[in-house]
Amino acid sequence: MEITKREIIISVAIAAVMLIVGFFISGKITNMQNDKNAEYQKAVHIEDSELFRYGMDTNVGNAFVYGDLQAVDTVTFDEIGGEYLHVEKIEERYERHEREVTETDSEGKKHTKVEVYYEWEIEDIESKHSENIMFCGIEFPYDKIPYSLDNHIKTINSDREYSWKSGEYVKVRFKYYGTPVKHTGTIYTRLSDGTISDSSQFFKDYTIKQALDSCTSGIGNIMFWLFWIILMIAIVIGFCYLDNRLSLIHISEPTRLALIS
Repeated sequence: MEITKREIIISVAIAAVMLIVGFFISGKITNMQNDKNAEYQKAVHIEDSELFRYGMDTNVGNAFVYGDLQAVDTVTFDEIGGEYLHVEKIEERYERHEREVTETDSEGKKHTKVEVYYEWEIEDIESKHSENIMFCGIEFPYDKIPYSLDNHIKTINSDREYSWKSGEYVKVRFKYYGTPVKHTGTIYTRLSDGTISDSSQFFKDYTIKQALDSCTSGIGNIMFWLFWIILMIAIVIGFCYLDNRLSLIHISEPTRLALIS
């Protein structure tokens, strides 16, 4: 692909426009992040269950609260036993697939054949979680702090079953993942009306300071610029490629007409 002077000029123009738009969007993200940072900085810090309860009863507002999170009623599947805060069972089947593969022989001739291969596919997912949890000595519904950090427990192979997809008897296995019953960490929430806000975020193994630093890191702007620069490069390369293709078509057309005449 040959880069022309025209393509360089247009590419620079595209990059300039995208940078201007990028700075505008980045400014909006920065303003939003600054507003959130101010909110996080003003949040109260609580590490005591009595203060935690008092904060809820007196509508203290936003807070970082450090304590233990644990299941009140544990869950499991009979076939694995144990006790968990959250547990998941994934059924997988080793399904048959077909694809066309083109090969070139020693004489340079291409041959297409159907290749059969097998791969594990998810057939079904079943999950359970505690109905109630306890944080910092106070009981809440699970949805107040919906926490799941599932580790692989075990895999159980089952008997082959008939697959309607392939018309064969295929291998079946069940993979189990679970979240331990108890964790220590920090939640960011709003204390009001005698409770905490729904879907409060839990930072496992984080102190209040670590949770605050994580919330105010400004990673959103960094991720935006990484995405924006990659998009800008892709658009410039795409433009140059398409422009070269169109140029080749325009060049080859007169040549084709000359040969016909």
